[in-house]
Amino acid sequence: MERIPATSTTKATADWFTGDVYYDVIARGEEPSRIRVNTVRFTPGARTAWHHHACGQTLHVTDGVGLVVTADEVIVMRPGDTVWTPPGERHWHGAAPADFMTHLAMWEAPDPAAGLAETTWGDHVTDAEYDAAAASL
Repeated sequence: MERIPATSTTKATADWFTGDVYYDVIARGEEPSRIRVNTVRFTPGARTAWHHHACGQTLHVTDGVGLVVTADEVIVMRPGDTVWTPPGERHWHGAAPADFMTHLAMWEAPDPAAGLAETTWGDHVTDAEYDAAAASL
């Protein structure tokens, strides 16, 4: 057993996020575990870029209102909601226009022997894409 000290809050990079987003690493998955867990805080309207995960991703909302969006679906998330995106599913997530949103982001790194990227990042979500998804609120 090991107590792991808390890490400092990090501002997310503009390469992968639009708006102000902050995260705290909770678990990095020391081998043989490959689990990753972050607390992620989005300011109103902030969001990830399009991306997908080699082993999928689970999001669990702890505060606020947010969106998870694929090419075919918009899910509105509220506290207590959990959303699973399967391996390879292209998606983005973020806060509603008038609300902060905090979620736990949980994913698994692929087996290093597989040679896969943990997360593959794509284009930023355009304002038009965001506005269309936010119309679901």
